[in-house]
Amino acid sequence: MLEYSRSYNDYDYALVHLLNNERYLNYFEKSVQDGRMVILDNSIFELGTAFESHEFLSWIQRLKPSEYIIPDVLENSVQTCSSAMTWALQFRDHVPEGCKSIGVVQGRTWDEIVTCYDYLDQYVDVDKIAFSFDYSIYLQLAPHPNKWVSYALGRARMLADLIEARVINVNKPHHLLGCALPIEFMFYRDYDFLDSLDTSNPVVHGLLGIGYEPGGLSFKESIKLAEMIDSPFPSPSRLHTIKHNTQYFRSYVHGYQLDRTV
Repeated sequence: MLEYSRSYNDYDYALVHLLNNERYLNYFEKSVQDGRMVILDNSIFELGTAFESHEFLSWIQRLKPSEYIIPDVLENSVQTCSSAMTWALQFRDHVPEGCKSIGVVQGRTWDEIVTCYDYLDQYVDVDKIAFSFDYSIYLQLAPHPNKWVSYALGRARMLADLIEARVINVNKPHHLLGCALPIEFMFYRDYDFLDSLDTSNPVVHGLLGIGYEPGGLSFKESIKLAEMIDSPFPSPSRLHTIKHNTQYFRSYVHGYQLDRTV
């Protein structure tokens, strides 16, 4: 579906641990050659730990993505800051010109989140700052019996609080990593500092034959798109559901109405 994905994706999102697949690599190399935006992820969500930095650098040098995500450590502010500074001191100067860095904020408490954000913004001076969809702090900020609701509302609450506390650098672009519930993105239409987001949510659910309702979904199938890479090309009905879901997702982000027969 990689070639087909150009019909519904604004840019391409590569997982570094899959680049040893020749067909996968060729797709992203062609995207770079064609001038499409490409973000290279360090695959921490898929692997549990970020891809090894030396190897990650070698893939950046080969692929030359538009942006790349600096190796981070899940929910560990101190180690993420340390990793980001190590990257800045040892690896950043070897990154091809034009490849911009994304630092991911990590932490389990408000103070850790703020400290990590400030460190990435001011000391490492990354080009873009990202927030994940599933921090455990979201469960405290927006407690709900449905954890997916907590994740969605929790990130929205945290971003609002960071804005109010004047932590967010509105002059720097930001990225949202992943999605718990698609309706979350309705809350961000006035956040001009948000530049990009990535999610497989519309596609994974479409592949499973689950179509979005006008309000999105109230649950999330916990299947990573990378785990479905060897699946057969979907049937016409599943392709229709993917198109249906991606169009609904865009309507949540941009605020326009859709014909329900889409």
